[in-house]
Amino acid sequence: MSGTPDDDRLEELREKKMQELREQQQQGGGASAADEEAQQAAQEQAEAQKQALLKQHLTDGARQRLNAVQMSKPDFADQVERQLVALAQSGRLQSRIDEEQMKSLLKEMQPDSKSFDIRRR
Repeated sequence: MSGTPDDDRLEELREKKMQELREQQQQGGGASAADEEAQQAAQEQAEAQKQALLKQHLTDGARQRLNAVQMSKPDFADQVERQLVALAQSGRLQSRIDEEQMKSLLKEMQPDSKSFDIRRR
C-alpha cells in the first residue's frame, strides 16, 4: 500500500493549489470590480460633459435633428458629436448651431454615397 501516501500527498497539493487560486480570484475580482466601477464613472462623467457642451452650443432644433440621426445611424451621430465637441472645446464655435447649420454639417460629414449603375445586356 505504498500508493496511499502518494495519493494523500497529491490530494493535499491539489487542495493547496485550489485554495491559492480561490484567493487570487477573490483578490483579483475585488480589484477589477473597483477598476470597472471607476471606469464606468469616468465614462458617465465624460458623457455628461459632452451632453452639456452639446446643449450649450446647439439650438433645440439642431439637437432634435441630431437625435433623429442618432436613432437611424448611431455611429455617424457619434462621429458628428465628437466633431462638435472638438470644435466647441477648441473655441471655434462662436455662436449656437441652428437646425439649418446642422443640416449642412450633416450633409458635409456624410460619406459619399456609393452608387452602382447596373446595366443588363
